[in-house]
Amino acid sequence: MTETVVSELWSELKRYINMVDRAEAAEIVISVLIDHDSDIDDIRNAFKGDTEIKNALREYASNDKSYDEDLDDTVDDLEEYIDDEDWENNVVQSSCCRSWCNTKFY
Repeated sequence: MTETVVSELWSELKRYINMVDRAEAAEIVISVLIDHDSDIDDIRNAFKGDTEIKNALREYASNDKSYDEDLDDTVDDLEEYIDDEDWENNVVQSSCCRSWCNTKFY
């Protein structure tokens, strides 16, 4: 429902925004909707036929996808580091750990 109200506001107010500024204004509209937990599909349905919003939504989706790919790469790198045998050996063989593990508690 929020998307529908914002869509109506956008269609009424965009004529007062200079053509060169509309792309940035559309990006702000998308950002605000996303920040308020609007779903991309709901936004797409509410703003059918609006070129500026469609382009801003496409830009947001492409930025979000690249962020997810970077995050996936980081997670993969961390998993490789943790699975590395040297890492396991270094943790077990560290001098701090050895001295503590050799301490006898009676």
